[in-house]
Amino acid sequence: MSGKNYYDILNVPRNADEKELKRAYRSLTKKYHPDINKEENAEEKFKEINEAYSVLSDSQKRSQYDQLGHDSYTNASKGSYQGGGHGSGGFNADFGGFGDIFDSFFGGGRGSQGPQSGSDLLMRIQITLQDAVFGVDRDIDVMHNEPCSACDGTGSATKKTNVCPRCGGSGQERRANNTPFGQFVSMATCSQCGGSGRIPEERCKTCNGSGHSRVKRTITVNIPAGVESGMRLRMEGYGEAGDAGAPNGDLFIEMHIAPNSVFTRIGDNLETKADITPAQAVVGSSITIKTIDGRKIDLKVPAGVQYNMALKISGEGVRRRGRPGDLLVRMKIVVPKHPGSEEKELYEKILELEGNKESGHGSKGFFKDLKDKIK
Repeated sequence: MSGKNYYDILNVPRNADEKELKRAYRSLTKKYHPDINKEENAEEKFKEINEAYSVLSDSQKRSQYDQLGHDSYTNASKGSYQGGGHGSGGFNADFGGFGDIFDSFFGGGRGSQGPQSGSDLLMRIQITLQDAVFGVDRDIDVMHNEPCSACDGTGSATKKTNVCPRCGGSGQERRANNTPFGQFVSMATCSQCGGSGRIPEERCKTCNGSGHSRVKRTITVNIPAGVESGMRLRMEGYGEAGDAGAPNGDLFIEMHIAPNSVFTRIGDNLETKADITPAQAVVGSSITIKTIDGRKIDLKVPAGVQYNMALKISGEGVRRRGRPGDLLVRMKIVVPKHPGSEEKELYEKILELEGNKESGHGSKGFFKDLKDKIK
């Protein structure tokens, strides 16, 4: 992508509205269209312009792109195949205990004549909060249709096809229905060629003329740091196979982040809690905090810290786009329910030093209130 982000490619500001994007897109595509511009890199620039516009003109994709940044977004759309072999049945996947899998088809429907693109697939997976914080590469198994290797996706044993005699290559057939109100004529997808406009010269025995075969693949998905529940990653070309000569659909992977018993996510920050004693709250102390990836960090608790006050550890939050959030540690002052005799005696001495003073509103001092709780 020549080291530029999508806004640079279209030469628009980050707050560009829909009209600005469309104006820039039309101008650049006219300038770099391969049929017009004969420069050596015109075709590559033309592809970059179309890719940039396809993301920025879609509000959902643009929001994800702005959140993740160019590198994380584009890397998330890339994956790799491993393994192989034929499978059977409908769409399914095994995520090794990471959650239930649901399949859904959207788009890729039959339209007018010409080869049709493959359908998109949607998969939902559950990941840990730690994976969402740091990012992770996850291998997933998916069953989908691919072009038949025996006939190169043509559906023909000879790899040759003929014009469909029923629709004459249009992919549609005319249907007339007689009703009491007269004859109604409608156009529908051709029942013989399925809308492709062509039929196999000799039906392929491997795929029975469909041009597709069911295959199980292992895909490596790059889940970038900072993903949130409901966010979808797009794996371009990893959906269902299209007709011969048409592109495959895309695979969309929807993230769902499992709750964590210790840490809570708030934007790019993480939050946890720490129990301290009344003495630690009064005179201050140093405590050890465990980060989400298991490291131990010393945290200085200042004298006079109040209940539920949050102390910040910089840079220990979500690692989105190289600018990590913070870890907020909320102080929970725990009062001993059954103090020993020596400990209780010390608290009573503190109360004597306070002189049992009460404020003008009749409220009790900290240790007076503490003594009442102990009793």
